[in-house]
Amino acid sequence: MKSSDKLHITVLGSGTSTGIPVIGCKCNTCLSSDHRDKRLRCSLWVRKGNTSVIIDTGPDFRQQVLTHGIDFVDAIVYTHFHNDHIAGFDDIRGFNFSQHEQMVAYADNSTISVIKRTFPYAFGDSLQVGGGLPQVNFIEISTQPFVVGDLKFEPLELMHGKLPVKGFRIGDFAYCTDTNYIPNQTIDKLRGLKYLIIDGLRPEKHPTHYNISESLQAINQITPQKAYLTHIAHQIRHSELEGNLPENVYIAYDGLTLTL
Repeated sequence: MKSSDKLHITVLGSGTSTGIPVIGCKCNTCLSSDHRDKRLRCSLWVRKGNTSVIIDTGPDFRQQVLTHGIDFVDAIVYTHFHNDHIAGFDDIRGFNFSQHEQMVAYADNSTISVIKRTFPYAFGDSLQVGGGLPQVNFIEISTQPFVVGDLKFEPLELMHGKLPVKGFRIGDFAYCTDTNYIPNQTIDKLRGLKYLIIDGLRPEKHPTHYNISESLQAINQITPQKAYLTHIAHQIRHSELEGNLPENVYIAYDGLTLTL
């Protein structure tokens, strides 16, 4: 397989909504010198051939793009509308400037509506332009697969507490952040994976996220070759947990790159 034919997945952020370290916290994880314990908000960079796509633009979007030298993006794909997944929306402007075109963004109807309410100035409700406005062409998604260049995305129905959210399958890889329930019909769509990245917030139970034991149960149902936990809180220290996980389960970290 040529390098251009391979699917490259880079974790831009693996942390929960506060990021790690948490402001004002003096716990062992927040004070850790291990780079794997420094976690920006969840985001993913997916590329294949000449196609480059980012999943979610959280509060750390600008920092993540600069850190990884991402200078071209064909599209943004959104999992849902929570602030830690959309707050960096305004920084899409940088790609508008450099690429001289609108950014294409894929999201469900509720996410599009919340982004438009959160950033009204970008959608016709601006008194003045100032330093420019993010130029985005939204394409609404539902349950049907869609294609961006060399990448085919299959939306996956997940539940995040009471909120329906999207995961995505891309070939033999799937991304299921921010969930505490995966319906059986979605489990069926996740069969035969080589890599799965899935929510695994902390050891203790949480009302809207899988805790570690719940995530492991879901992984046992899905049976990927390898699985990585993401959306990680400061109750987890990388070096302490990873050695206690099953042999095919790992903890994702910022900068982790998987190649299929």
